[in-house]
Amino acid sequence: MNMRKTIYAALLAMCCVNATAQEATTEYVFKPHWNLQVQGGVQETLGEVSFGDLLSPNAQLSVGYQFHPVVGARLSFNAWQSKAGTELKINQTTYKWKWNYVAPMVDVTFDLCNLIGGFNPKRVVSVGIFGGVGANIGFGNDEAAEANTAMLNAFKTEKYTPSTDVQFNKYLWDGTKVRFVGRFGANLDFRLSDVISLGLEVSANVLDDHYNSKKAENADWYFNGLLGLKFNLGKSYTTRTIEPHVCPVAPEPKVVEKVVEKIVEKPAPVPVVQPLRRDIFFVIRGTKISEEEMVKVREIAQYLYQNPSAKVSITGYADKNTGNTKINSGLSEKRAKVVADTLMRQFGIEANRITTDAKGDTEQPYDTPEHNRVSICISK
Repeated sequence: MNMRKTIYAALLAMCCVNATAQEATTEYVFKPHWNLQVQGGVQETLGEVSFGDLLSPNAQLSVGYQFHPVVGARLSFNAWQSKAGTELKINQTTYKWKWNYVAPMVDVTFDLCNLIGGFNPKRVVSVGIFGGVGANIGFGNDEAAEANTAMLNAFKTEKYTPSTDVQFNKYLWDGTKVRFVGRFGANLDFRLSDVISLGLEVSANVLDDHYNSKKAENADWYFNGLLGLKFNLGKSYTTRTIEPHVCPVAPEPKVVEKVVEKIVEKPAPVPVVQPLRRDIFFVIRGTKISEEEMVKVREIAQYLYQNPSAKVSITGYADKNTGNTKINSGLSEKRAKVVADTLMRQFGIEANRITTDAKGDTEQPYDTPEHNRVSICISK
């Protein structure tokens, strides 16, 4: 056991020397910002005829606000054209019609890459999802009425005698109709610069059964595929520099010559052990000890080797400007635990010499948010 501690102590000393060469790091800081998006593409309306017969042009204009690295909101105006159709069995003829619409929508957006990998404005590809509600304002449905009349005439030509009030398009509508619509979808964005990104978006939209004029006893759907550009209005991030925490260099030991004139027996002095404090910093939402911060964990272990009666208390904290109280409570607990586990498993420190605590974001030992992502370790 003594040999193993001696080896650990030697390695720790070497690591402290190497730590002086560490450089400052740069961290990206998110800034809330507005954005504008212009898109064009196609729509496929769910129906009974072939895929190509129900394909329509589509366009969308959106204004959004990104108030968090992960969560944003947008107001969009989706519009152009929808199609429907049916095949009449008696004459093997397909009847098709189209109409126009405008759909103002409100969506909530989620950036999955920032959620999983942390905020990075230089990321080339970002994946997101969204969901929202709005209104579909339909108009120009004259072709549906014409198709209904044509199908009725076909029945008469085939010597059927339906009553005059028969309608094949049972939910035939005219004028302007406003219907509730819900949608969900996903997007893939390719960063071109800090200001512009190229985006691909697909969405599924659901309305009531009256939208396509046909009675089907279930909801009507249309699917949009859009490609376009998004422009960030204003700066979306800033940067800040985090200075490295370097091990203090121990002073050279003084050599004192011993002059023996007379032996006087005195009680052995009680050694005074100076407390040691090391702050282990983490990245945003992080619980993994970086190589730079591992140097300080080794210093704590070396101190405990050299002072067998010393113990260490570890208190975890979280930045209150990020996440919420529940998330931050768990983060601070994990940050304290990972330091304790490293001391026990990697450096062989006994568990009864370590105590842990977690303050979440209820206490902020530093004025700067990034420094409150920390485990404060005090040995004495």
